[in-house]
Amino acid sequence: MRPAVAHVFILLAALCPFCALPSPALAQDAAVPAPAAAIRPVIAAGTVPDEATRAAVLARLQALYGTARVVDRIEVGAVMAPPGWGERIVAMLGPDLQQVRAGELVVDGSSVRITGEVGNEAARQQVASGLANAAGPHYLVRNALTGGGNRQQEVLDQALADRIIEFESGSARLTPDGRAILDEMVVAIKRVGDQQVQVIGHTDDVGGRDANVALSLQRAIAVKAYMERAGVAADNLGVQGFGPDRPVADNATAEGRARNRRIEFRVL
Repeated sequence: MRPAVAHVFILLAALCPFCALPSPALAQDAAVPAPAAAIRPVIAAGTVPDEATRAAVLARLQALYGTARVVDRIEVGAVMAPPGWGERIVAMLGPDLQQVRAGELVVDGSSVRITGEVGNEAARQQVASGLANAAGPHYLVRNALTGGGNRQQEVLDQALADRIIEFESGSARLTPDGRAILDEMVVAIKRVGDQQVQVIGHTDDVGGRDANVALSLQRAIAVKAYMERAGVAADNLGVQGFGPDRPVADNATAEGRARNRRIEFRVL
């Protein structure tokens, strides 16, 4: 029988009344991001192939959250792991995870899933982007984070539904499909009232960064102009362009690059 695949489950800021909590003195550890979070442990569980991996994961979590908050339930066993698996796990444990409340990071072999709650859509994208970059092209990252209960943001997210607003190649000219999606987004933005919405452009990493940043901004401006012509108040729309700096997928694949060429709508 083949051995099981190495896996790690990390409960981020878990509600766990039966776990050891830090003393008031330890709660002042500079590594603890906020006193309110100090009462919630971070629980690491699963089975890894060797003691070095276990120690590295725990050390990284302790550096992020403070030693007293990390509960170790990781076991060492006869499990299979992709090459460099331990290094990838540690790389995924970046500071962005501190934004996740009552969540879970699961790495099962080369499959990665992040759940939990963050403050807004920008944070959701930031955490997913950091995980995708750290994981690399051979890992599948699934982002199941929620944006903190912001109903207005949820209206826009549901209207966009992870679709890509398309432009003609290398330009800021919308395609017919792109305009069709924007017609739906106009209706959604009018539903959120006078709340200001930031239109944010992103690109893949093909070509020079400066040119991509400029293109992402031009596309955001084109979307804003289209929406203004459709009746959205100009004062309610702002624009930003981040170029290739905030990917949500790996640029090593055509599918990943397509996902990174996107427009976001963020309620401010």
